[in-house]
Amino acid sequence: MTRIQGGERPGYAALRLGVVLERRRIDHPWQRWRVAAVAVVPEPPELPVGHRMVVGEDFERVHGGTLPLELFRDETEAYKYNLSATRPAVYVVLREAEAEPWGWRPALVSASPWDAQAHSETAEDRVDAVPMPEPVIAFVKAFVDRWHVDRPFYKRRRRGRDRGPGEASTFVPLGAGEDGV
Repeated sequence: MTRIQGGERPGYAALRLGVVLERRRIDHPWQRWRVAAVAVVPEPPELPVGHRMVVGEDFERVHGGTLPLELFRDETEAYKYNLSATRPAVYVVLREAEAEPWGWRPALVSASPWDAQAHSETAEDRVDAVPMPEPVIAFVKAFVDRWHVDRPFYKRRRRGRDRGPGEASTFVPLGAGEDGV
């Protein structure tokens, strides 16, 4: 598996992933087809975008494009969280594209669920979670093992008005004298 290591960028690694899109016929009054990302292929062969991979009676799968899965050491907490799930996922961000034959094109692949959530909050993007293949799991796990640093949680303490239990408040209403009247 060819990996693009950061070289001059410590804490960075990338892996090329091919995105498989599926167009499936649906029973809907306004829409005939549903397009979704269904799989990723690590280190795919050079295929043209739109290359048919599987054709069925009411669906077809095509190569949607090749994108880099980029890993950054600042995001290892998110990758670790993803790997701890029962089914780790690769998140494929699809962007509407009028010029594309199917109306959608893959714009980004990510292993971070927080990155996926940020993209899903916009009206322009749609995020599909696809199963993470074993070679990609091994790649992400090796990166997390190399770069993750557990940071202890520190609760922020408020200043000024925090008082412990049993401590009397020295609240004096506005306009009152020293005797509180």
